[in-house]
Amino acid sequence: MTDLTKLTLAAARKGLRDKSFSSAELTDAYLAAIAAANPKLNAYVATTPEQARAGAAASDEKLGKGQGGPLEGIPLGIKDLFATRGVHTQAASHILDGFRPEYESTVTANLWRDGAVMLGKLNMDEFAMGSSNETSYYGPVINPWRSGGSNAQLVPGGSSGGSAAAVSAWLCAAATATDTGGSIRQPAAFTGTVGIKPTYGRCSRWGIVAFASSLDQAGPIARTVEDAAIMLTSMAGFDPKDSTSVDRAVPDFAAAVERGVKGLVIGIPKEYRMDGMPPEIEALWQQGIAWLKAEGATVKDISLPHTKYALPAYYIVAPAEASSNLARYDGVKYGLRVSGKDITDMYELTRAKGFGAEVRRRLMIGTYVLSAGYYDAYYVRAQKVRTLIKRDFEHAFADGVDAILTPATPSAAFGVGDEDMNADPVKMYLNDVFTVTVNMAGLPGIAVPAGKDASGLPLGLQLIGRPFDEETLFAAGRVLERSAGTVFAPERWW
Repeated sequence: MTDLTKLTLAAARKGLRDKSFSSAELTDAYLAAIAAANPKLNAYVATTPEQARAGAAASDEKLGKGQGGPLEGIPLGIKDLFATRGVHTQAASHILDGFRPEYESTVTANLWRDGAVMLGKLNMDEFAMGSSNETSYYGPVINPWRSGGSNAQLVPGGSSGGSAAAVSAWLCAAATATDTGGSIRQPAAFTGTVGIKPTYGRCSRWGIVAFASSLDQAGPIARTVEDAAIMLTSMAGFDPKDSTSVDRAVPDFAAAVERGVKGLVIGIPKEYRMDGMPPEIEALWQQGIAWLKAEGATVKDISLPHTKYALPAYYIVAPAEASSNLARYDGVKYGLRVSGKDITDMYELTRAKGFGAEVRRRLMIGTYVLSAGYYDAYYVRAQKVRTLIKRDFEHAFADGVDAILTPATPSAAFGVGDEDMNADPVKMYLNDVFTVTVNMAGLPGIAVPAGKDASGLPLGLQLIGRPFDEETLFAAGRVLERSAGTVFAPERWW
């Protein structure tokens, strides 16, 4: 029998429906793969084998009767930011030690409704704050990819590094992830996987541990564009429990995958050609342009003039919202508690011990920019810049552009413990330079693997779409995927 873990989600779904194998067999194959690989990759922080096997058995019973949902029997990994009833949910933070919620996030509830099976919870940067998955309380995730001829450990990107590594290393059929400034698209690009951040409001945020509420959005990481489309169809939907959820029908995204790009206008923003950008990133971008042209798209140069302000504005807005959202973690009701001489001392000691260095840095930045005397100078001005960034995109789309093509990241994956990155937070933050504008404007964006660097590491291209037009991104993403003609699979070393 073919290695079941190497099947795409679409192929696994077909195999289950054709009764070529059972969900129990598929699930056991993934559990065995996790047991063998996780000690080296650290992609999972908790596994749920009993729950997975029970879910698989229930799915096999439904499939045997010719019933079942769109994801019936498909084993998935869940980012540790999603609340899962009775199961470890700690946002990879020490401050939430032992927390097992009594409720289920809307996104995961949608997946279980459609028949998916949970394999466990995936590692991530603490509270989704990071671009390398090195800030997790549970230690860094290791990228399954390695540079040619080297055994050096590489980061998988962040914050959804566990999700990307698990999908890339065949430790789940697909995974949930979240994106606040690039945390789906950047790790997807670093691991040769596909990741889409849907339009803000497309997926419910209810039951997802909040980082920056006006930026956070759930989405899938998968092996192919089609798999990502299948996942998003199940994850998305209106939720009255989330005031930012948009009440509109969810399309069958997979139906749009083979639609092609003939007649579409693709915008190329001149501001994304940045000083010091590696030649291989520029070359890949040009290759992507050529592929889309060859399939019948028209390419048009556009300007997004406020792009240069996006990163500094983002690193005011996001920490400000984080300082508010994370104020609830104080050791009183759940999680870690460090005793003190009085309640104020207990708060301070708990938060000092419970939060890692990167989270503390961002909370201090956020508290500072919201403080009296600085609120107008920083936070209000950043929100004004955000409005201008959004307006840039609106002008481009009003001028006939259907989607925008950019690089996904400024480089391939870098080393775990990279001294330059870890010594200078700004260098780490620059990993999000191509992705943060999408979150600031609330738009959908997809990262698709499209090439490799000189060391054989994957590189991705990003497509940005109109609000709630993920279908065009799937269609154009599939063209890039098909044109690249490469199977982006790491050489197994673990």
